[in-house]
Amino acid sequence: MTRLVALASHEGMTLQAILDACSSGSINADVALVVSNNSQCGAMQRAARANIATLHLSGKTHPDDDARDEAMLLALREAHADWVLLLGYMKKLGPRTLHAYDGHILNTHPALLPKFGGKGFYGRRVHEAVVAAQETQSGATIHLVGTDYDTGPLLAQVRVPVDPQDTPEALEFRVKIAEQALLIDTLAELIASRQASNY
Repeated sequence: MTRLVALASHEGMTLQAILDACSSGSINADVALVVSNNSQCGAMQRAARANIATLHLSGKTHPDDDARDEAMLLALREAHADWVLLLGYMKKLGPRTLHAYDGHILNTHPALLPKFGGKGFYGRRVHEAVVAAQETQSGATIHLVGTDYDTGPLLAQVRVPVDPQDTPEALEFRVKIAEQALLIDTLAELIASRQASNY
């Protein structure tokens, strides 16, 4: 069974979508561990309710960046992670982790990269920028993680129309639904492809 490790910082709505997809069989995988820089966040609570192991890694637990990177890498290895999912994770991964799991770390971004990506573009800020720019389309992107924010090869995108009367909150709601569906479909295809190649 493919083993997933999810990294999240906030409420964990996308994590919940992944948990539900694993439970229903839409994704042939299990979430082995949830890591967060915020020990009190909703994602950690969702993991605990689902009896999934959790780990708090932050500047409080590991003030030194190198030590935190090493702790992350050790946690992923101990969880036997096949894929690492950044689900609204607000911290950059360290160089050791990026190197060890190169090509196996997925990020979701609530816009059509390369537009509205990079440092500072996260959460509702993305949708505020899209609405302010009077874009007619937004969407979501799944990509392999590079060395900087929102960089790396694009794997899939979904477009979501922006209505003239849209508020950032309304747009965010529709993009989140599309983003979750896109992630589940993309992950299911990646897992099926990898499993087929191993036969």
